[in-house]
Amino acid sequence: MEDGTRKRRQALKRGRISEYVAAAFLILRGYQIVTMHFRVGAGEIDIIARKRDLICFVEVKARATTDGAITAVTGESQRRIHNASLAWLSRQPDGSSLSLRYDIIAISPFRLPKHFLDAF
Repeated sequence: MEDGTRKRRQALKRGRISEYVAAAFLILRGYQIVTMHFRVGAGEIDIIARKRDLICFVEVKARATTDGAITAVTGESQRRIHNASLAWLSRQPDGSSLSLRYDIIAISPFRLPKHFLDAF
């Protein structure tokens, strides 16, 4: 197997594990996980979580530092997440009555996840 292919697979595995860590973190804070890995042509959302009438669209980033995780969520990725969230909302019967928030959860080695509310 090529080195680049191996590194890509390891990165994908690390990303998936980080998403499950983030989901467990949210559950411990009273959120219900509605779906994970929501994907449409417009983009992808790592986690969609709910707390009462609040829907959180959560981007999970695993980086060496918290700052690195935050800066990894570029304007382009924010636009794709926002577009995917509109597609998800259009499929919800109560979509118009929900409050929305776009969060980031930063996962760094040997640290608790850091949750940035209303990050973008």
